[in-house]
Amino acid sequence: MKKKIIYSSFAIVVLAGAAILFFGNSNSSKDEALPKVTVKVGTIVDKALAVGTIEPEIEISVKSKVSGVVKHLFVDVGQFVKAGQPLLEIRPDPTPIELADAKRQVQFAQVDVDNLKKDRTRQEILIKNKLISDKEYEDFQKKFDEAELRVKIASEKLALLESGKVKIGDTEIESIVKAPIDGYVLNRAIEVGDPVTPQTSFMEGTALMKMANMDRLLFKGTVDEIDVGKMKEGMEVEIKVGALPTDTVRGFLRKIWLKAQKKENATVFPIEILIPGAKNTTLRAGYSANANIIVQKKVNVLTIPERVVTFRNDSALVKVALGPGKDEERLIKTGLSDAINIEVVSGLKEGDEVLEKPVKKID
Repeated sequence: MKKKIIYSSFAIVVLAGAAILFFGNSNSSKDEALPKVTVKVGTIVDKALAVGTIEPEIEISVKSKVSGVVKHLFVDVGQFVKAGQPLLEIRPDPTPIELADAKRQVQFAQVDVDNLKKDRTRQEILIKNKLISDKEYEDFQKKFDEAELRVKIASEKLALLESGKVKIGDTEIESIVKAPIDGYVLNRAIEVGDPVTPQTSFMEGTALMKMANMDRLLFKGTVDEIDVGKMKEGMEVEIKVGALPTDTVRGFLRKIWLKAQKKENATVFPIEILIPGAKNTTLRAGYSANANIIVQKKVNVLTIPERVVTFRNDSALVKVALGPGKDEERLIKTGLSDAINIEVVSGLKEGDEVLEKPVKKID
């Protein structure tokens, strides 16, 4: 009975050992069967990423030359207008003191002119009889002309306060503000009844509206300092707009700033990308976007995933599959990389199979 137990225990141990060896070898063989990738002909593009927004190339603030309150609006936000088209009308709104003062200034100036007119007849008689010099008569005439000019200035000021319209020489000033350019109304900062401060040499004036020509747009953003050294003006750019995920807008790098900026503890350089015209895509001012600046592009070159390449010192090595259970480590020469795929300059040919790197197990 004891012998039977001993023989049975020995048999179980032998079978367990055989099973361990069998499944261990099986797992080992599975580990050795690494996946393969095929050397293909493709395109490699090296890109630099910029983050920014879409903005009009030319955006202007519409301001008034007269003060008052908004009387009427002729256009709304988003509307396209031609240069010279009325945008809004301003009704003069002077204070009683300003209006009274303006009327008194006209009266005072007119009194001076009336008095000088009476004296003018006497001055003409004196100069005719050679009783005064030409210089004295010229001084009087200058004084008379200045008095008439003061009447004109006072009258124009009164007209502006009362009606908002006046013509000074060939320049016509009116209370209707017109579009300075062809373009779209981007926003409106006023409503009917709002006060308006005029634009002068001493005051910026109230910004009534913002207008822009949306036919020429810019991408304004920043790029990391690591990529600036390999960029230059004129490079092609592919722009992806967050609000338009299926569309790609193309442009050209127009400007790279010479001075860097600090942004969230990173050093970046502002850039401008010109967008000549987006066909079949409606772009709006302020869209967030990412721009891929094409630094270098190679077409119809041999490519493999960069993950299968082992870089050792200054050499690039891959394991090439030669047949069932056979492979060799081969030295290759690499070229352009897009961080996912890499160009193979020499050492491989189209159709060759390269082994993936073994996955490291975590104990």
